Amino acid sequence: MPELPHSSHPIDWRNVGDQLAQIVGATHVLADPDSIDRYSADALTPYRAYYADAVFDRLADIIVRPADTRQVSQVVEFAQQRGIPVIPYGGGTGVMGGILPVHGGVILDVGRLNRLLKVDPSSLTAEVEAGMVLQDLYDGLKPYGLMPGHDPYSVPIATVAGTISTNGVGYRASAFGPMGDQVVALQVVLPDGRVIETRPVPKQSTGPNLNHLFIGSEGVFGVITRATVKVFRQPEANAFATWEFADFADGFAAVSELMALGIRPTLLDLTEDSEGILLHLLFEGYREGVDAALERTKSVCAAVGGWEIDPEPTLDYWRHRHDSALNYRKTALGRPRAERWRRQWGRTFDYLHMSLPTDRVLEYRRRADELLAARKIHVVEYCLWSRPEFFSMLVVPDGDRRVDGRDGYDTDVRANLAAGVDEVLTLAQDMGGVMEYCHGVGIKLRHLLERELGANRDAMRDIKRVLDPAGIMNPGKLAL
Repeated sequence: MPELPHSSHPIDWRNVGDQLAQIVGATHVLADPDSIDRYSADALTPYRAYYADAVFDRLADIIVRPADTRQVSQVVEFAQQRGIPVIPYGGGTGVMGGILPVHGGVILDVGRLNRLLKVDPSSLTAEVEAGMVLQDLYDGLKPYGLMPGHDPYSVPIATVAGTISTNGVGYRASAFGPMGDQVVALQVVLPDGRVIETRPVPKQSTGPNLNHLFIGSEGVFGVITRATVKVFRQPEANAFATWEFADFADGFAAVSELMALGIRPTLLDLTEDSEGILLHLLFEGYREGVDAALERTKSVCAAVGGWEIDPEPTLDYWRHRHDSALNYRKTALGRPRAERWRRQWGRTFDYLHMSLPTDRVLEYRRRADELLAARKIHVVEYCLWSRPEFFSMLVVPDGDRRVDGRDGYDTDVRANLAAGVDEVLTLAQDMGGVMEYCHGVGIKLRHLLERELGANRDAMRDIKRVLDPAGIMNPGKLAL
């Protein structure tokens, strides 16, 4: 792992803390062991980090909690002048290790930047600070008859900037797209402390749209402090439906035809597991549109051999879509790292999210099955989520092999699972796809990123050198 180009002289962290306290106030600079431990990891466990688990041995050196953009700018400028790493931190709920302090340094928690600043019902936008939790955004928009378009499982715990930084996908992505599609404008603190703002308009032809430099970039180019996002009217009508298919390929054909026709259900989830092959659908919007989309969907699904069943499975799915995040908030969020990691000890699995050209998805599934079967790794769930290109698999090793602790797990089972995961992810790359569409890269998948990016990585490095010559912004992420 490359070292940061800052001075090799030891850093006096007590002095750093004193100077940061002059910016944000002494109560918002944390250096106690409990805080350092708590902030130095997200929801990724060492077991599932595979080839990057050694990174968990490095902790942050100090935590700082600025109150506004000006303080963020001052903190970042201070760190840049001293070559101190800065790790932007939202809710700490990511599942890929995107906020792990791989070089130590300052974790910059934007949690105090949590206000809904402006709601514009006419342009259907909302201006919101980076650290606002999505559930609070939902609650803040309700009095206006509006709602966000981004609805991941993590609504109760994830922040606006965190979901922008990973370009997350949620349950309403079929209708509204991933989080990045919903960004209208951003305010960002660059690595030298400068503040830039894009304009809150839907289209421009005055140069590249700089929003896209920060969407999905995991904080390596700057700290998002404010965002203007699209919002949507709360629907006047909705309709749930569940369709069953005898074969995944039939369900895939139905989903592909819906997309080709321009039918965009709010929820679209085709899942194959031990219960069968079910297509979960929710239509929302104005009444006539919902009725028309539902009727055409019925003819599309029936034409490929599907049959409609009771909508209750989809209703149940929708009612419980945030349960895992609520449980995480109750049992893990803000707890010591070891306590969070223990939640998954005894569970040996991985959930993979690949995006492929539509015409390669079924072939990819067949070839991935062969690779995994050779390693005695079972796929217990296949899923298309929101688009036919977005293909996911839940995989588990053969047999009931328990994980007893960070140092006590079955290393052979883990090594075999890690190798199998890499094989199917690189297969997606070789078939013209990407290895992750949902959660970002973090430290979990960074070893495969150069293989996927090719020469694109050189361009990203060039941008990084210009914006961040000291290499302080979330170093070690995106292979930068």
